[in-house]
Amino acid sequence: MRDVTPAALARILDETPELARSFLVGGCVRDWLLGQPVEDFDVEVYGLDFDGLVTALGRWGRADLVGHSFGVVKLTLDGGPTFDFTLPRRDSKVAPGHRGFEIEIDPGIDPREAASRRDFTINALMFDWQREGLLDFYGGQEDLRRRTLRHTSRAFGDDPLRVLRGMQFVARFSLTPAEETLEVCRSIRERFNELSVERVREEWSKWAARSSRPSLGLAFLRDAGWLAHFPEIDRLRSTPQDPEWHPEGDVFVHTGHCLDALVGLAAWQDAAPDRRIVLTLAVLAHDFGKPECTATALRDGRERVISPGHEPAGGPITERFLERIGMPQAIRARVVPLVTNHLAHMNEPTPRAVRRLARRLAPSTIADLMTVIRADAYGRPPLAAIDPEGLDTLLAQAAALELEAQAPRPLLLGRHLIEVGLSPGPRFGEILEAAFEAQLDGSFGDMDSAQAWLIAHLNGHAR
Repeated sequence: MRDVTPAALARILDETPELARSFLVGGCVRDWLLGQPVEDFDVEVYGLDFDGLVTALGRWGRADLVGHSFGVVKLTLDGGPTFDFTLPRRDSKVAPGHRGFEIEIDPGIDPREAASRRDFTINALMFDWQREGLLDFYGGQEDLRRRTLRHTSRAFGDDPLRVLRGMQFVARFSLTPAEETLEVCRSIRERFNELSVERVREEWSKWAARSSRPSLGLAFLRDAGWLAHFPEIDRLRSTPQDPEWHPEGDVFVHTGHCLDALVGLAAWQDAAPDRRIVLTLAVLAHDFGKPECTATALRDGRERVISPGHEPAGGPITERFLERIGMPQAIRARVVPLVTNHLAHMNEPTPRAVRRLARRLAPSTIADLMTVIRADAYGRPPLAAIDPEGLDTLLAQAAALELEAQAPRPLLLGRHLIEVGLSPGPRFGEILEAAFEAQLDGSFGDMDSAQAWLIAHLNGHAR
């Protein structure tokens, strides 16, 4: 593991005598064994108290005690990275809620006991820095090899957040949960309300930004009995689809396929974390409106399953879901219009329609919508994963109008009204709104024609 450890951290561990009993712990060891990029390095130090750890680290940079009760010291190097150092501890559940733990820092604790408090065996692995050996007290390495998610000890049930951590871990690393772990999750499903919305948001965000197979996370919640806490998703399981258009099954099954298709698209893989979160949540929610809109009707002389109006119906449902799991307004504002417009490729993409579509989507974009539409179309196995009819035409029109990555911007602004002799006042807003509507309709497309429209409008001649 030394070969992936940052040189600055390696030097600190090698040249600080007080850190002789130091172990790399948790996710960095897991990711190293999986051959994945290691981003965060956490060090657990034995044989020191807080004062001794702060003094030892202070020779290298600024050592801040950021979590006294949790035994965390953050070392920031001059002009360099930051590393977390922790002291071993025992956690005892004494009251409900995520703060209901009694924490005992004990520099002399046995590493096996310290590792037992970690949630899953794959996160309980330790790397002995001095001896360059792996410590695996609970079979985490074998579970990694078998791609199994298994809880480490009975302490797992003390914190219901670990169920949501399980959701994002199985989705990130393509794991299969052990049945005994699912059973523990079921036994604590009534304790969901102990979780703060901030902690819930963090796990959903990791699932949305880092998954390699997001459908596994939803299946984990289903099998753990936790989907009831997310009724918008749970209702998808009992909502049928027309077997000709959706041979894969019900809406829950379809949504899982769409999510897995999404993370295989270059547009998602190349995206920044925030955009990944937006796209994933939009695909998750794109059919939230179907449960209340699905019915059967005669079409072409036979009974078909239809879901008219599920696009607009999904908007408020998506908003409520995202708000309840703590997503900030900046995320919600980007996700909801992608849900309510995910069938836009089925309409004729006139310049007027595309300009108005781009405006409705803002602050999301037509490029974002194209990604959602592709994921939706690709999530219907065994049907071929091909772009749906109309998508290329919509994309070409958006490119011609230079609206793939941005919404239309108004050409006429307040300063232009002042230039023609108008004084700022309530009428300004009315004129500017009318001007923008005319621009979207195609009445003008450059500044010369915009100013001509303005003069005609003020004279009562604009159409």
